[in-house]
Amino acid sequence: MAVQVVINVRNMELGDRLRDYITKKVAKLDRYLDTLEEAKVDLTYVKSARSAHDRQVAQLTVRGKGVLLRAEERTDDIFASVDAVLAKIYRQIERYKGKRWRSRGDGRSAADVAPDIPDIPGIQTDLAEMDETVVRRKQFMITPMDVREAIEQMSLLGHEDFFIFLNVGTNQVNVLYRRRDGTLGLIESEIA
Repeated sequence: MAVQVVINVRNMELGDRLRDYITKKVAKLDRYLDTLEEAKVDLTYVKSARSAHDRQVAQLTVRGKGVLLRAEERTDDIFASVDAVLAKIYRQIERYKGKRWRSRGDGRSAADVAPDIPDIPGIQTDLAEMDETVVRRKQFMITPMDVREAIEQMSLLGHEDFFIFLNVGTNQVNVLYRRRDGTLGLIESEIA
């Protein structure tokens, strides 16, 4: 299966040479992990960076069945940033394969086994009223996993502060967070 490559650019021009370079390099990711479906590349030129060596930013997010990996790199050349971010993703893929390459008892994924979550009335209207104060909105897919898998994903993604996941054991949204003393805490949600 070929990886779908999506390139987003901000504050810079995307030439054919750069587009072809990125597409060629990123499309090879499925050779290392065949479950990958989409790779999103965000290229940014940051004028306000303190150092000229940090102005060209490349961020790569790869998503597939049961995997979400993200890396970011800043250099003074966009091609060097792309190469560096790809190197980070390759290391993350190797770590992911080393830690998680195992089978479930009957071959089904946790996403297939988990029941559907019902819609909660009133949530959408509350979000519409808060739109005035929301400065950034992110959407992401939540994959069912246990706490141990969430800790691994948190470290693979490089999230230092928190990680949101659907607990496969309780079928509830949980938040894994790093406490001030360096230990981990878990917030388990309940529907009131």
